[in-house]
Amino acid sequence: MTEVSAKEVMELRKETGAGMMDTKQALVEAGGDRDKAREILMVKGLADAKKRAGRTTDTGTIGHYLHYQTERPVVGCLVELRCETDFVAKSEDFQDAARDLAMHLAAARPRWVQRDQVPEDAVAEASRLFAAQAVEDGKSPEVGEKMVAGKIGSFYKEHVMYEQQFVNPEKFEGTVEAMLEHLTARLGEKITVGAIARVALGEE
Repeated sequence: MTEVSAKEVMELRKETGAGMMDTKQALVEAGGDRDKAREILMVKGLADAKKRAGRTTDTGTIGHYLHYQTERPVVGCLVELRCETDFVAKSEDFQDAARDLAMHLAAARPRWVQRDQVPEDAVAEASRLFAAQAVEDGKSPEVGEKMVAGKIGSFYKEHVMYEQQFVNPEKFEGTVEAMLEHLTARLGEKITVGAIARVALGEE
């Protein structure tokens, strides 16, 4: 069995946020290879995250962000980030994620958090406009139908927070939903976004 030092365990634990025993076991399984151990922990964490899908997130924090222009705030954003325990809610990683998501809200301007929150009439209106555009472009009904389906997918990616690409790829490269799954894996609790609010000066 590969021997790993306490220092190696502590360093990898600090990087990943995983438990001490899980970290040690991953290093042993990886033969001391830190990159491979990190991958093992991520796979395990994501698997555990799926098991937590049905858990209740009834605590958390409110992430906030103000965007300034000429020394005055012109955009203000609030994001309700939820978790399972007060211990995780107070953690630095969780608080940082809440602020990052508030900044994402300011930049990406999602209208809804998840796809199932999009009103049916909003989808119907978007479909009608895309279909009219296909007819105007002279597309056949079959091609037009495929175009509408593709554009509706893009509509969700543009307006639904979970389906948007996170705006700061230096911190996380992927969708907001993937970011939350990654955070769930790191912190060991189900993490979700609740309500969002964005106010911009001069916007309807």
